[in-house]
Amino acid sequence: MKQKINAYDNVLDLIGNTPLLKLKKITQNLIGNFYAKVEAFNPGHSSKDRIALHIIEEAERKGILKPGDTIIETTSGNTGFSIAMVSVIKGYDCILAVSSKSSPDKIDMLRAMGAKVYVCPAHVSADDPRSYYQVARRMHDEMKGSVYINQYFNELNIDAHYQSTGPEIWEQTAGQITHFIACSGTGGTISGTARFLKEKNPAVKVIGVDAYGSVLKKYHETREFDSDEIYPYRIEGLGKNLIPTATDFDVIDKFIKVTDEESAHTAREISKTEGCFVGYTSGAVMQAVKQLAEEGEFDENSNVVMIFPDHGSRYMSKIYSDDWMRAQGFFDAINTEETQKIEYIK
Repeated sequence: MKQKINAYDNVLDLIGNTPLLKLKKITQNLIGNFYAKVEAFNPGHSSKDRIALHIIEEAERKGILKPGDTIIETTSGNTGFSIAMVSVIKGYDCILAVSSKSSPDKIDMLRAMGAKVYVCPAHVSADDPRSYYQVARRMHDEMKGSVYINQYFNELNIDAHYQSTGPEIWEQTAGQITHFIACSGTGGTISGTARFLKEKNPAVKVIGVDAYGSVLKKYHETREFDSDEIYPYRIEGLGKNLIPTATDFDVIDKFIKVTDEESAHTAREISKTEGCFVGYTSGAVMQAVKQLAEEGEFDENSNVVMIFPDHGSRYMSKIYSDDWMRAQGFFDAINTEETQKIEYIK
C-alpha cells in the first residue's frame, strides 16, 4: 500500500497557526518576557490573510458572494494582497483602491497577483471623492455583481481574530500572557484578539499603538473625533483619519503613540538583532514596547505578546532603502553607520 503524500490542498490551508517567537537581544535591557506573534509566516506574509479568508468565506456562506462576482476593497496593501490571493484560489476578480502612501513594492505585488489597482492620494479627507474609501465605494455602487469587503466597518474583521489569533496566543502562552500589544489601523486584529483574551482573563492588559497624525488615541480617551489631530505621516497600516467600527475601543485599555522615524529604525534593529525581517508596523509595536518599558509598565513577571503584522520585503523601497530614509531625514550623525555596510571592489 502506497504511503499518502503529505501535502496541503492550496495556500489557503496555510493561513493561521503562526509561531510565537521569544525576543532576546532587542529586549535584553527591558524587564519582563517579550514575545512576537510573527504573522509573516502566513502564506500572504501578513495577518490580513486571516480576515480575507474569513470575510470571503462568510460572504459565500450567506450567498452574498457568488461565482463570477468581483471583490472590491480599500487597502494600504496587505489586506489587498491577501484578498487577491484568496480570489486567485476561489476564482473571483479583484479590484483594489490603494493609498498612495503604500510602498511601490506592495503595489507591484498586488498587480502580480492579478488585481486591478487604483492608486488614490493619501493625504485627503476620508470623505473626499478621491480618497481610497470613496473610490472603492463608488466602484462597488457602479459595478453589478461586486462585493465590497469594507474592512474598516466590517464586524467580521474582528471576528476573524477572535476565532483564530486570540485562541492561538492563549494556547501558545499557556494562559500566562499579561500584556497584549498591537498596532491599530482598522482595529480588527487588536479588537478580536483582545475580546478573546479578556474573556479568558480580564486582567490581561491590552495596549494599542497609534501614529502621530492619527485620531485613534484621543478618540479612545475622549470619545470625540478631533480633526485637528490629523496630519500626514509615513507609517502604513497604522492609525486612521476616521473612526473604524471594526475597532472595539472598550476592550483596549490604553493607546500609545510612536513616531515615523523611531519606528523605522526599530524595524531595522529587529532585523539586525533577532534575524527576523519585519515590516514598518512591527517596528512601531516594538518601539511602543520600549516606550512602555521606560514608563515602568512591565515587571519581571510580565509576559508581553506583540503582533509583528507583516514581512520586511514589502518595504524595500521604504524603510530598508537608505535613500528613502535619508530623504525623510531619518539618518543623523548617530546612525549614519547604517549606510556604511557596502564596499564596491573595482
